[in-house]
Amino acid sequence: MASKPFLSIEGLTQRFPDGQGDTLTVFEDASFGIEKGEFVCIIGHSGCGKSTIMNILAGLAEPTSGVIKMDGFEVSGPSLDRGVVFQNYSLLPWLSALKNVTFGVKARHPDWNKKKVEQHAREFLAKVGLDGDVVHRKPSQLSGGMRQRVSIARAFANQSELLLLDEPFGALDALTRGTIQDELLKVWGDSEQTVFMITHDIDEAILLADRILLMTNGPFARVAESVEITIPRPRSRTEIVEHANYYAIRNHLVQFLGHRSKELAGQQVVEADDRSPQTVRIDKSGELPDARSADTSGGAPHLLAVND
Repeated sequence: MASKPFLSIEGLTQRFPDGQGDTLTVFEDASFGIEKGEFVCIIGHSGCGKSTIMNILAGLAEPTSGVIKMDGFEVSGPSLDRGVVFQNYSLLPWLSALKNVTFGVKARHPDWNKKKVEQHAREFLAKVGLDGDVVHRKPSQLSGGMRQRVSIARAFANQSELLLLDEPFGALDALTRGTIQDELLKVWGDSEQTVFMITHDIDEAILLADRILLMTNGPFARVAESVEITIPRPRSRTEIVEHANYYAIRNHLVQFLGHRSKELAGQQVVEADDRSPQTVRIDKSGELPDARSADTSGGAPHLLAVND
């Protein structure tokens, strides 16, 4: 029998009152696993429940049914073993960048003295390109990119087992976004943390992820596919486009989000065996010209991101 993954989402369902005496099923029977140290992105159109799944994983919301297990133990409610980076930074405005990071480190390591806490915080701020006098500035004195760097440093410095990223680069300009993506990959590569990230940007997901989970449109949304990113690491945005698998993977993602996510919408899961997403592996770099486990036929429009 195969061992359970580090993070196991089993039969997760979320329903809300629809205001007319009935219920709205946002997503149903979401079931997937994430291995220790894996970087997984999830993509789907607005309303499919991505952020709700993220909030449940963070312990900020309770599902209607289903369970989440980490290392075999059921989890609920917020915990220091799960860190979150939000799109809007969520920094404490009255604290400096350094103290925003040390605040979490002190909670994580109450036995550490002040010097060790500060040294640890400075180390992770430096990893995202922040050092010197800038670490003593408050969030209002920092640019949007710097604020997000602080958020990422804070999350990684806490050394949570699971890191949850909710569109962390959505509010940044393209140049800053690219720089912080690179920094995120470096910090993640030096850690053993498991990352689960929401994004609307297809190219970002291909650059960062080991796998991409694709959700159908809501209501009754579900995690339909798990697409492996068959491009070796380390990756850079200028080099991955030259890899034989890049456009094949990208076209599959575009086709799913442009057509199949709508075609599959509202199809309720009947059998328990159908809960897990279909694994898709696209590899044009080997002996076979086109090896994959799902149909990806059809042309693809020029699309860089999936927008709400």
